[in-house]
Amino acid sequence: MSDKTTTSSSTATRTAGRYVLARRPLAKWRAVDLISAAMIAVAFGVVFWAFDTFVYPGVSLASAAFPPAGELALGVWLIPAVVGALVIRRPGAAVLTELVAANVELLLGNQWGVGVLLSGFLQGVGVEIVFAILLWRSFGPAAAIGGGMLSAALEIVGYEWWAYVPSYSWTWKLVYLVAGILSGGVIAGVGGWALTRALARAGALNAFPAGHEVLERRAGKA
Repeated sequence: MSDKTTTSSSTATRTAGRYVLARRPLAKWRAVDLISAAMIAVAFGVVFWAFDTFVYPGVSLASAAFPPAGELALGVWLIPAVVGALVIRRPGAAVLTELVAANVELLLGNQWGVGVLLSGFLQGVGVEIVFAILLWRSFGPAAAIGGGMLSAALEIVGYEWWAYVPSYSWTWKLVYLVAGILSGGVIAGVGGWALTRALARAGALNAFPAGHEVLERRAGKA
């Protein structure tokens, strides 16, 4: 399909703003949506395993003097949910992408065991809530940052406080929460948005609204 045809076909899904939406009804996923969400998730699952194995031990060592600071790395595990939501732009995309990534991480081996599946669900739900509030009509950095922050908050309050750091004082728990939310906003939010933009500019997302936005901008400058 040519760039001109792709751009034209996406116009019907454009809002009054600057974002291209997934074709309605939102619940009607295309085969390419499912396949791409799975591919994104598998890739991130491998990244999770590598991060768990080779990087996180260093994070733990660096934060040994003040363990709550280690939660500044949390955003790494939240990126798939943000990217899934930004690329697919349909309800359930964040949860599906994050859960599949968590399953891959579990299969490859990690230090947290089956608990990563609950984490994946909570992380995905946090992102879903933000995009649901926005009615799946806004996909800029603010939406991505908000999704990353709420994802982190839900993960920490709903699981990590009780599973990983139950002995922390409430002061340390609050510092842990703030560190995680900051990481969710910066690493998952800004990082996930930047990654999606980079993929779209490279032409990897031409079948998706994020790719259509890039094609339309290029056509407008031509």
